[in-house]
Amino acid sequence: MTLPTSDPELFELLKTRLFTAVLGDILDAMGFHHQFLPAAIGPLRSDMKLAGRAMPVLEADVFDDGDENSKGPLSNKPFGLMLEALDDLREGEVYVASGGSLRYAFWGELMATRATHLKAAGAIVNGYIRDTDGIEAIGFPTFGRGIYAQDQGPRGKVIDYRCAIEIEGIRIAPGDLLFGDREGVLVIPKEVEVECIRRALEKASTENEVAVAIRAGMSATEAFKKYGVM
Repeated sequence: MTLPTSDPELFELLKTRLFTAVLGDILDAMGFHHQFLPAAIGPLRSDMKLAGRAMPVLEADVFDDGDENSKGPLSNKPFGLMLEALDDLREGEVYVASGGSLRYAFWGELMATRATHLKAAGAIVNGYIRDTDGIEAIGFPTFGRGIYAQDQGPRGKVIDYRCAIEIEGIRIAPGDLLFGDREGVLVIPKEVEVECIRRALEKASTENEVAVAIRAGMSATEAFKKYGVM
């Protein structure tokens, strides 16, 4: 099976023909057992799907606005490097942020508006989302741990971007393939993405055959013995 050679075609194939469960099964079979982000990270709206390349963003907590005695290079810079990170998004990329605590929202409507203009593929935050009515109206694919209006402003800053990050031990490097739907978010290692997607398409096709057989009366035991999937 020949897969698309361009990222836009690949992302469209993921969103229209595959789902995280089947891709996760294939990654398990290939020996990659820790590729799902935490179950708490899900779509703002259940019908949102996301496929794109990771643009990782590193957050950190702060506890005041800084003053003339602060020594850190970002101490007196509102939001740290957040605006620069947002403006650096490229077509097909996913703003994926982690590092801060669950005290504030990492993503909001104005950020989604800017990301939409830049043709970014979506946002994944290991934290909260705010301005959700506006984001839903835009339709920008956004995944996070829930909804909470408290602002990042005096509580967190972006301290780096286009650097590797981790979310509960799951490493995300710049350019990694990310795919999310209502059942979870996967980090698909770049070195195996082609093989993973090819095998997932085959498995999805086989699962369709199994569904037809079971509806016709075949037992689960017999179906697994014949098709090898369930």
